[in-house]
Amino acid sequence: MKKKHLTFIILFSIVTSLVLAGEKTRGELPQEHKKWLEEEVVYIISPIERDVFLKLQTDRERELFIQAFWNHRDPTQGTPENEFRKEHYRRISYANYSFGRGVPKPGWKTDRGRIYIILGEPGDIEQIIGETQVYNTEIWFYQGLTRYGLPAGFNLIFFQKDGVGEYILYRPTSDGPQALMTSYLGDQADYLAAFRALKKISPNLARNSLSLIPGESTQAGRPSLSSDILLQNIITVPQKELKDKYAQKFLMYKDIVEVDYTANYIDNESMIRVIRDPSGIDFVHYVVELKRFSVQNYQDKYSTHLIINGLISDLKGKTIYQYEKPISVELTKDELKRITYRPVDFYDMFPLLPGDYKFSFILKNEVSKEFTTFEEDIVISEKDSFPRMSRLILSYRIRQIPSAINQLIPFALGREQIRCQPKRIFHPKESLFVFFQILDMTPDLERRGRLKFEFFKGNALFLETSRTMREYQNRIDFREEFPLQNFPPDYYGLKVTLWDGNQQILSQNENFEITPAAKLPRPWVYSKPLLPLSNPVYPYVLGVQLFNKGKFEEARVKLETAYNNRPDSLLYALNLARVYFVLKKYDEVKQTLISFFKSAKANYDVYFLLGKSHQFLGEFNQAVSFYEKAISHFGVNLNILNSLGECHYRLGNLEEALAAWQKSLEINLNQPEIKKKVESIRN
Repeated sequence: MKKKHLTFIILFSIVTSLVLAGEKTRGELPQEHKKWLEEEVVYIISPIERDVFLKLQTDRERELFIQAFWNHRDPTQGTPENEFRKEHYRRISYANYSFGRGVPKPGWKTDRGRIYIILGEPGDIEQIIGETQVYNTEIWFYQGLTRYGLPAGFNLIFFQKDGVGEYILYRPTSDGPQALMTSYLGDQADYLAAFRALKKISPNLARNSLSLIPGESTQAGRPSLSSDILLQNIITVPQKELKDKYAQKFLMYKDIVEVDYTANYIDNESMIRVIRDPSGIDFVHYVVELKRFSVQNYQDKYSTHLIINGLISDLKGKTIYQYEKPISVELTKDELKRITYRPVDFYDMFPLLPGDYKFSFILKNEVSKEFTTFEEDIVISEKDSFPRMSRLILSYRIRQIPSAINQLIPFALGREQIRCQPKRIFHPKESLFVFFQILDMTPDLERRGRLKFEFFKGNALFLETSRTMREYQNRIDFREEFPLQNFPPDYYGLKVTLWDGNQQILSQNENFEITPAAKLPRPWVYSKPLLPLSNPVYPYVLGVQLFNKGKFEEARVKLETAYNNRPDSLLYALNLARVYFVLKKYDEVKQTLISFFKSAKANYDVYFLLGKSHQFLGEFNQAVSFYEKAISHFGVNLNILNSLGECHYRLGNLEEALAAWQKSLEINLNQPEIKKKVESIRN
């Protein structure tokens, strides 16, 4: 048998409430972690990362965070070596060796050490040593760091103030040329006179003393303010290309996501839209665009396995709906080559009742042990007599759905699937497709209404067009196409308005960008069709949501529909039985679950619900039988012991009742009512 080799291939896309608990102060950190925070990464850690690290509770959490910290700075993720980490510690070692000699502090704490650790080795160093009229000085020259918002080239000056000790960073506005000279006796406020005096001694040092940016002109011999801005920007260089959202996610999900994943957060872009199906059911459609997508390689096959978890809760935090989906992706070498360096988008959808919700999404890659998340509010209005317009969907392409396919397709309106990306970037050679729905429109508005489309470039109107409602055959699902060849690259806004005569009724806005890039790679899309709407899974899901919202009669209707279509499904039967139980329909509970009692499918809930139903009907012997079978199969817990004790008590089996309740108290002594019953039997 061949050994399975895993090779992680990274596909790069072009692409908050922060839950804080258990704050730790820096003084409480173990020494090794305190050293890491205050010495090793003090110049490169962001404020958010520092804040999160100080709130971690255990050494294990801190070690995982440190791993995540370096992972998110690794320029070649998926390879054994982290080049950024290696170079960072090399810089620290060099700073300590080169800049710590002859000074009462380690080299990393000196000004030269700090700059070296942040920017690395300068392109050139000019030293002025042993001059009698100027202090020992070094001029460091850097270039090629414009990606951090720094000038194309710039100098930094370090001088040995008063001729002894460490070299300190020179600041033109606060130090001035006079600070560089050993015996300048002129007016300390006259920078121009000091500059002229220094120029006679060292012309190059004098030029740099007023401005650290070569070629920049200064006025009346005053030091350049741009140099101060440069020095401030250098300190923030380590955060310029860092997305530290991973740190917030680490804190939020460290107790939810398995340990193997917590250090490997990957960023994403996401978008959610609610689309009403012709059946009247509202579906939540969402797209997740991954910043990185990892697969494993085995015998020229590339694959990965993903797990998606979704959680819908109401504004009080109560769970309304929860789901889990596995996704297996397999690619050939040619397919992998075609999608490398393209975004990877996952489309999905699920039905949801009207209401206000919080949606939490987690995607885990079981191959690379990476995870990503997003959270978003969802509002679905009840059906109303007043018309409503959905949020706009801006699409770069339309995919026709074959007529033979009757499954539900994410982001589909009619027989067309909308291809869209969360960042809404378009190319001038493309067309912009605009989709939206108008719900509950009155017949009068359908006759008189008019839609206006307004494009804004900045604050100025760029393009305007309108159509009457009579021009549309479908007056619920709307689609418009706008060629973009006359849109110059820029940022735009689109406003769609529904008018009734001169009165504005509804409007929605969305922003987008036209890119100046020569090409715009579009994503590889994973969009798996869902079961047809006729499948009982949909009334089942809506029934579960109704049950969790406390609408038991409505839940009963939906769950009965699902169960009657699939009477062999234990899942459907159990949830219907729970509704019956809440509604005190105990005979219906028995009828629904009894067929599963002797099957291999039976679980604890089947035994317990059957036992409770018999108990509430006064059929205590039957209830005892189900409770005892549950204990023999699944062990004991408080609920079943207390219910078993109650049934024995009602049957007059006091010794058996006492034994069950005493066992319950061994598990949890804090049960006042059970204690009273035990005492009553003993007395």
